[in-house]
Amino acid sequence: MSRSSSGRDSSEESDAWAGDSLNRIEMVQSFTGQLRQHLSAYAAFVGAMRRDAEAMWKANPPEEYGTFEAWWRHQQVAGPFAEIQEHIEAAAKLTFKLEARYRRNRHEIPDRRQAAAEAKEQAALTRGDNPAIGPPPRQQGRAAPRTQPEQEASFMDMVQRGNKRRSA
Repeated sequence: MSRSSSGRDSSEESDAWAGDSLNRIEMVQSFTGQLRQHLSAYAAFVGAMRRDAEAMWKANPPEEYGTFEAWWRHQQVAGPFAEIQEHIEAAAKLTFKLEARYRRNRHEIPDRRQAAAEAKEQAALTRGDNPAIGPPPRQQGRAAPRTQPEQEASFMDMVQRGNKRRSA
């Protein structure tokens, strides 16, 4: 059992998640996909509880309540279930926005900026505006966009593989 400088076991650190784990598009896709699945499962769970609570209340209204009080108490119980379910479903929809925003801000916009800078530089070189600039600078192109992996990998598996690569 080895301890790191932070005082934690190294096995604990390999399972730890850090924000820099979301530095590749396939990591974000995996994370948002799994988050969406879990949120959908929670929404279905809350929906089932809500459906059962409403059915149970309607089938067995307490005898000590009048019709208005029974209706009001039912609303007090069933209303929060509906709100919770709506919030969970809204959170699941936001995962699409997260994925799109990440792709746009971390990949598409930088790629367009780099292409525009390269086109501007190439145009300046072909016009011969400044012959003193010497040879064109070395191109540091971005890596080709990664394709979707053939096998859907778990987000935490990707995090653990990334941590193993960094520690090696």
